[in-house]
Amino acid sequence: MAFIDTIAPAEASGDVLAMYQRQQASWGFVPNYAKVFSLRPEVLARWGNLLAEIRRPMDARRFELITFAAAHELRNSACSLAHGKALTPFFSAEEVGVMAKGGEVPGLTAAEGAMIAFSRKVARDASAVTEADAEALRAHGLTDAEIFDVAATAAGRAFFTKLLDALGVLPDAPMAGVPPVLRAAVDFGRPIDTAMPDQVIAPQ
Repeated sequence: MAFIDTIAPAEASGDVLAMYQRQQASWGFVPNYAKVFSLRPEVLARWGNLLAEIRRPMDARRFELITFAAAHELRNSACSLAHGKALTPFFSAEEVGVMAKGGEVPGLTAAEGAMIAFSRKVARDASAVTEADAEALRAHGLTDAEIFDVAATAAGRAFFTKLLDALGVLPDAPMAGVPPVLRAAVDFGRPIDTAMPDQVIAPQ
C-alpha cells in the first residue's frame, strides 16, 4: 500500500524487475518500500550505494544501534521494527524495548549510550546539535571520523524514513512476527500491513 501508484512485481520489466529481484534476494519477498521506488529505481540504487559506504566503517552492532535510535526518534514504524529486530543478536527483545524507552540496558557501553543520544538529537533537530555534543563523543573515545559516521547514519535514516512515510509505505506483514515486547515499544507510525507480500519472482 502507498499513496502513489506503483508497478506491481508481476508487471515489472527491465530495471524495475532487476531491482525487485535484488530486493527479494535479500528479504525473500518484494518489500513495500521497494515498490514506491519502482517509479525511480535509480534512486534506490544510489541510496543503496550510499548506505553501503556509510555503514562500511562500522560493525553491525554500532550501525544497528545508531539506525534504530534515529528511526525510533523519527517515529517510523517500518525501520524501527526492522532495525529493532536486527539488534536482537546483540540484545534481548526486552532490552531493545527498554532501550527504545530510554531506559538503561546492561551491556550497553557508555560510548554506545552517547552515540544513541547523539543519533536521536540529529534525528529530532540537527540544528540543535552543538560542538559540545561532538565533544561528548570524543570523551568516549570516538575519533572525528567516527563522529562523522554516527551523524551520517542518523541523517541518512532521516532521508529514507521521511520518504517512505511521505508516500504512505506500511511495514511489511512479516514484521508482525517481531516479539510483542518490541512491537509495544514501536507504538507510533504506520500500522503493519495485513496483506501478505507479493509472490516471489522467479530468477531470470
